[in-house]
Amino acid sequence: MKKDTHPNYHKIKVEMTDGTHFETRSTWGSEGDILKLEIDPKSHAAWTGGKQKLMDKGRISKFNKKFQNFKVDKKS
Repeated sequence: MKKDTHPNYHKIKVEMTDGTHFETRSTWGSEGDILKLEIDPKSHAAWTGGKQKLMDKGRISKFNKKFQNFKVDKKS
């Protein structure tokens, strides 16, 4: 096996969005670095079952207005 083909695998700390920490091993960063998560299973709607907010700012309505007269013939 070739030497130096694999990245350095070391211990890091992971900080969840609520401020809790846990230690794991990773190739990310350097030994002892802290990885701060922006999204985690405690806060994201995909895991918590919370309702997702649509941050549209008019894009969908703009699309619908632009293509309101576009019609597709369906073949049976």
